[in-house]
Amino acid sequence: MSNYIDLIRKRRSVRTFDSKKISDEDLNKIKEFARGADNPYGIEFEWFFLDASKDDLNVPVIVDCDIYMTGKARKAEHLEEAFGYSFEKIVLFAQSLGVGTTWIAGTMDRKAFEKAIDLKDDEVMPCISPLGNPAAKMAFREVMMRKGIKADTRKDNRELFFDEEYNRPLVIDENMKDVFEGIRLAPSAVNKQPWRIIRKGNSFHFYLKQELKGEGEMNIQKIDIGIALCHFDLLTKEKGLSAKLSLEDPGISVPNDVSYIATYTI
Repeated sequence: MSNYIDLIRKRRSVRTFDSKKISDEDLNKIKEFARGADNPYGIEFEWFFLDASKDDLNVPVIVDCDIYMTGKARKAEHLEEAFGYSFEKIVLFAQSLGVGTTWIAGTMDRKAFEKAIDLKDDEVMPCISPLGNPAAKMAFREVMMRKGIKADTRKDNRELFFDEEYNRPLVIDENMKDVFEGIRLAPSAVNKQPWRIIRKGNSFHFYLKQELKGEGEMNIQKIDIGIALCHFDLLTKEKGLSAKLSLEDPGISVPNDVSYIATYTI
């Protein structure tokens, strides 16, 4: 597999596919990888790979793709962050194979997907993603969607990463530049980039700046934070650093719409 910062930089959300299904070989590789896609919260997900034509699935924002992956688990604290972390590992592995993906939480026939995976009352299915070969040219609806959410732009580091206290911009060490760039480029619901990180010593405290309403029982922006946690963990490990997750709020003063999520300490 290519190094993670390259995969993160190259990946984009794909909504237009070439109608040719991915090879059985690639699909089997993704299924095998998914079985080991753990997360630091210890929450186990059951992964599913569905055929839209067989399961009568409808995803109006996707063009010419029949294979979808999703996962479910019993309701639990931190399920959203855990899902974001584990699912993103699978997404990046798919990218390493040249397989296109996109995170989808709302624009789908959710009831049809939940029926296809036999979702129980005490279980949650946070998101889905298509798996397919990206088309040579985006469909018009995808072009307009990307423009609408400004998909090709990202917030400046000074809006996301802070030193010691909220809103004091962090001067990023040379050795950590790829790590923070990987987080800045992470996908998020309507590209809101809700993660905020405050560094204190060797600890990096992750916060959520809440801007969107939840999807049913889920806070979809906590899924986004899970993706950011995944990028931090994978990229620091790639640099030979050991990052340990903890859930102890450091008590830093933050705005009312910002809430503590987790801490990685190196």
